[in-house]
Amino acid sequence: MPHALPLVSAQSIGAHLAVEQDHGAVIRRSVLPGGVRVLTEQIPGMRSATVGAWVGVGSRDETPEHAGSTHFLEHLLFKGTQRRSAQDIAVAFDRVGGESNAMTGKEFTCYYARVIDQDLPLAIDVIGDMVTSARLDDADFEMERGVILEELAMSEDDPGDVAHERFTEAVLHGHPLGRPIGGTPEIIRAVTRDAVEDHYRQHYVPEGLIVTAAGGLDHDTVCALVTEALIRGGWDLTDDRAPLERRDPLAPVEASLVPQVRVNRDLEQTHVLLGTRGFRATDERRSVLGVSNAILGGGMSSRLFQEIREKRGLTYGVYSFGAPSADTGVWGMYAACNPANADEVERLLGTELERLAEGITAEELERAQGQIAGTTVLRLEDSYSRMSRLGKAELVQGELWSIGESLDRVRAVTADDVVALAADLASRERVSVRVGQLGE
Repeated sequence: MPHALPLVSAQSIGAHLAVEQDHGAVIRRSVLPGGVRVLTEQIPGMRSATVGAWVGVGSRDETPEHAGSTHFLEHLLFKGTQRRSAQDIAVAFDRVGGESNAMTGKEFTCYYARVIDQDLPLAIDVIGDMVTSARLDDADFEMERGVILEELAMSEDDPGDVAHERFTEAVLHGHPLGRPIGGTPEIIRAVTRDAVEDHYRQHYVPEGLIVTAAGGLDHDTVCALVTEALIRGGWDLTDDRAPLERRDPLAPVEASLVPQVRVNRDLEQTHVLLGTRGFRATDERRSVLGVSNAILGGGMSSRLFQEIREKRGLTYGVYSFGAPSADTGVWGMYAACNPANADEVERLLGTELERLAEGITAEELERAQGQIAGTTVLRLEDSYSRMSRLGKAELVQGELWSIGESLDRVRAVTADDVVALAADLASRERVSVRVGQLGE
């Protein structure tokens, strides 16, 4: 049976790990000179390949003077390097039918490209060039400032986004994780190019870089291509530096909860969120949380959907969710409804959580486990998802379960496990957020 890849044991230079996965896939991990980590998953028969360059720095890591820099860099790295213009970067991927993008999170930034297997050397070269040699031109900086402000304005026009942002801020009030990933308009207007460049020079370094790739590839070839691209970009990979340590999952979380947040908007619906502090990404109950969410609010057969939409017709969309971080997390339930029904919907959200803590049926447990098994396998049917799974495991968990092992852990969840976790969540102080017409 395939086993987990114990990533924690390979922090030293030159360390290598290799573990066979499901259906002949093989995951390998190497630590290159300079502390660069490279993880690959070779998948037999797959003609696509996705490569990602991860920096374990997100919005939570910004100092006051660097506020907004993480998201700014996501934009600026596509604006050109010492070797390529912004158009050159775009044309490089368009010419081979590939796609490239980036994502900024609260704890990481990732730049990635998906191509057919034969064009993986091109993708590694371009992504490596962007990471090592971003130009950060003054004119580009000011232009992207306007683009980011438009992006924030678009998000502010989406009441669902607003509700979720306010919810996270309320659950982790006063903590860096409670800040919006993209910053605020005030922060983006105030940040300077010098501050963003300083953030770039400080964090985009070999010992902080993780390169992950999945699909039709060879691990040793990927390591060689990554090394060549980084040296070509001017990075020194001769030092015997160890990779940066992962975040401490047991670090104290100094944050408060704001019990109630109300945002008055002239909308047809009121967006309701009810939840609390959740669990960190390495919590041993994470498989239990997945099963619990599937039963409570994870699909059309879930309790929230059946009770609030199907039986009462009070909402179109309703669900529960968990958003873990390295050392903490948020957990909540969401619904959008007629403003006149907001009180009733919020009451029902709380009631269904409390009912979950009273017990579940054997049929519900079996259905939830089957749902998770299917979605897990289907979600990992492409090279991008496999690449992303490698990066997040390396950054946070310190190990990577095979798909089979993940499913075994889900099947091992019992009804008592679900009830105990629901009781834990139900006992915690709750946060209530509403965005929309609030009435008197």
